[in-house]
Amino acid sequence: MNELLKKIRLKDASAFTHSGKFHADDVFSSALLLYLNPEITILRGNKVPEDFDGIIFDIGRGRYDHHQKDSRIRENGIPYAAFGLLWEELGTEILGEDLAAKFDEAFVQPLDNNDNTGEKNELASLIGSFNPSWDEDGGTDEAFFRAVSVAGMILDNKFARYLGNERADKRIEEILETQNPEADSRILVLPEFIPCQKRLSETDIAFVIFPSNRGGYCIQPQKKEYSLNYKCSFPSEWLGLENEELQKETGLSSASFCHKGGFLMTTATLEDARKACQISLDTFTDEITLVNLSSDTSTNTLLMKLPELTHVKIIHKPLPDLPALDINGIYAEVEMEKTEWKKYIKDLVKDMLKTKPEAVYVDGDMFSLYPVVHQLRKKHIPVLTSVTKDGEKLIIRIPSGS
Repeated sequence: MNELLKKIRLKDASAFTHSGKFHADDVFSSALLLYLNPEITILRGNKVPEDFDGIIFDIGRGRYDHHQKDSRIRENGIPYAAFGLLWEELGTEILGEDLAAKFDEAFVQPLDNNDNTGEKNELASLIGSFNPSWDEDGGTDEAFFRAVSVAGMILDNKFARYLGNERADKRIEEILETQNPEADSRILVLPEFIPCQKRLSETDIAFVIFPSNRGGYCIQPQKKEYSLNYKCSFPSEWLGLENEELQKETGLSSASFCHKGGFLMTTATLEDARKACQISLDTFTDEITLVNLSSDTSTNTLLMKLPELTHVKIIHKPLPDLPALDINGIYAEVEMEKTEWKKYIKDLVKDMLKTKPEAVYVDGDMFSLYPVVHQLRKKHIPVLTSVTKDGEKLIIRIPSGS
């Protein structure tokens, strides 16, 4: 047990943070301490008392504050806030080393970044909405602890979900090890529902069948790794049908429902569930969509030659009129307001994602294109570009973190 955790779990443990307007940072920091010790006393004030010997965070310029000039920054460039500094020392005690690192990346870092830079974050906005209005009577302490209560429930659920997913991954591994070698390796039958989309994306398994809590069986297609698309989809003629219409179209007497979005189908029998998967596998043609975001359509020919691609659809999107960056990395002559600019980038990426691309090729000024690349990466879409080597133009994937 580390020293901070020992201090948190003392019978008379106490902590101190700033008073006044609160943010997601100090709220989630408080919720984290209360998760580890529901009896800890959290105090708020404008100045840390000189004789205070408890845990001090988000104020005082100490170990768990981030307002000093030399405050710490992660290797990926995201600065720590109080929540991140506390999680760094406590996360492993709650989730273990691997899950704690994943939780930091997915949950803690966006909140830290919001507190340090003001970058929009919906969860931070939700927590901030608990602050009293400017003309409301009374202090903020009552509202602060209401927000901490909500943050605590969020952490409880998040931790349970992370640990539950880890248990699910282990259960899936056990099932894969005992799978009948004579069975179709692209179809996996589970004894009960187990969340497994992420784990199975790394395998050849295209469909999962499991008992439905309404009776019968559910079928779920599995997505490719780092893709919005399924390894195999149900025939388009099945989508949105149910009962007699679906039975007539599929030839399966117990078929009962196929979601119009194609992510779920149900049958009354396991035999028909297997047949539905097999029909889909036998009739599916994997047409891969690539988006070419550039001013040069001649690159389409090069993209068509990428290895392991047979049925390729290229969608060309003209290179947007993005403002150039000056030598200091500052946008020059931006005519849009900041909110308009962010919406413009968001709408541009949203328009590309409607096509469900396997990858997006970008070509142009990478400094100007970076906001687009960044948003695509957040959606786990591979981003490609080209380089010239020995006079030959080659397609490469832009590595993460560049």
